[in-house]
Amino acid sequence: MGEPAERYAEVKTRAGLLRGRWRGEPGAPGASAAFLGIPFAEPPVGERRYAPPVPKAPWDGVRDALERGATPYRKGGTPALIPEAAVPGDSTLNIDVFTPDPGPDARLPVLVWIHGGGFTAGSPACPWYDGDAFCRDGVVTANLSYRLGFDGFGWIDGAPANRGALDWLAALTWVQDNIAAFGGDPARVTVAGQSAGGAAVLALLAMPRANGLFSRAWALSPAPAYGSMARAEAFARRITDQVGVPPTREALLAVPESKLLKIQRKEVGRHSGNVAAAVTAALAEGLPYGPLVDGDLLPRPVPEMIAAGRGAAVPLVVGTCDDELAPALKDAHRLLRYLPPWLVLGRIGLTGRTRRAWLAANRDARRRGTKAVLARYATDRAFRAGVPALLAARDRGGATGTWLYRFAWRSPVYDAAIHCLDVPFFFDHLAAASVARIAGDAPPQPLAAEIHGAATRFARTGDPGWTPATPASPAARVFDTPSTTDPDGYASARILTPSA
Repeated sequence: MGEPAERYAEVKTRAGLLRGRWRGEPGAPGASAAFLGIPFAEPPVGERRYAPPVPKAPWDGVRDALERGATPYRKGGTPALIPEAAVPGDSTLNIDVFTPDPGPDARLPVLVWIHGGGFTAGSPACPWYDGDAFCRDGVVTANLSYRLGFDGFGWIDGAPANRGALDWLAALTWVQDNIAAFGGDPARVTVAGQSAGGAAVLALLAMPRANGLFSRAWALSPAPAYGSMARAEAFARRITDQVGVPPTREALLAVPESKLLKIQRKEVGRHSGNVAAAVTAALAEGLPYGPLVDGDLLPRPVPEMIAAGRGAAVPLVVGTCDDELAPALKDAHRLLRYLPPWLVLGRIGLTGRTRRAWLAANRDARRRGTKAVLARYATDRAFRAGVPALLAARDRGGATGTWLYRFAWRSPVYDAAIHCLDVPFFFDHLAAASVARIAGDAPPQPLAAEIHGAATRFARTGDPGWTPATPASPAARVFDTPSTTDPDGYASARILTPSA
């Protein structure tokens, strides 16, 4: 017998008809239709390269949405924990939609995913982000792309700041305008993302122009990525000096993308040979690219905007892995194993009573050695320090709700709950390509069912299923085998940031 004939699905968007592909028998349990590489904006090339996104012009006939779209991500640099697919091409501002019930009558909840990658890498074309499990559970899923690195977030004289963030807004506007045609409910859109994508979620909460584009938010491991214009300008001038052109839009339009990428990778990795310098720089400076305080899209820093009440009407789930930065210290084991934890922490600025209190609160990491201690400290400083402050933000309590969690299950590959480890659990994709590389050969499926179930419930109802945290009761769900509730789940980070 031959292969079964492919079945196609068609939807009508505002720009024209789209043809997607069914995976499974239409209407059967677990079946979903995938619409891939849908352009939400014109290709950001030529005169549009450093400009705001321009909505995609309508087309005639039926447009195929059967293959992944081009990605802003280009191969190169440090290998990622998540398998990031780079698809060549110019039409990089696109979105993938996965739906169990295409058509305007389903009105299903929607989850919009923003990928991570430090704002210099990452790709929506990743098997971990496939929406089939969410579709199985009645949630339409959309994965968006956005401009990265210098093209998306670099300071350029004569160009708008935050071009990558403008891409998020354009994609979310497209979702509001079109997702009903795919069976989604535009009034129940959850925006979610991990690492840089988690930082994007918090930035969107803070942006006045994002008001009304989503109704719920889930930030996985939001990275320290909110920079100042002064720092961004200094970084841009360092890059353009090496290119040999002034940092103006007119001059940079003539510089090939490949040349900028080569210099960008060199600058981003300039501390890679010195563990102490790399950790200290990362904690002090954050990521080199990310949303900027530009006086327009972001009038003030993201933490200040949220503290002042921006996004308070949006239910928020936010959490981290316990040992986010352990992989970055993998090659430092020989150097660190003979050094006592207190000495290493002192060299990077943690001393006195605070050091003693923090070490007492992290006895589990101490039992695993100095490398584990340093990874936990860097995690607290880089990923967790801002989380307690979210609870103190004006109007975030009450009916809206803020839910905290920690992902504590330790991978047998790293003996740590590392950065990115929670992503295949969130998507319920433990059998996907390369998951075993970070999670081992037998990651716990019940834990994936629990976390994915919480995400599905949140998309449906705005409540993930555990008690929300408040300043008076800052409890966090601790995802592990078994999972528990810690009544003060971020106490370790609060030791480092007592003002929170």
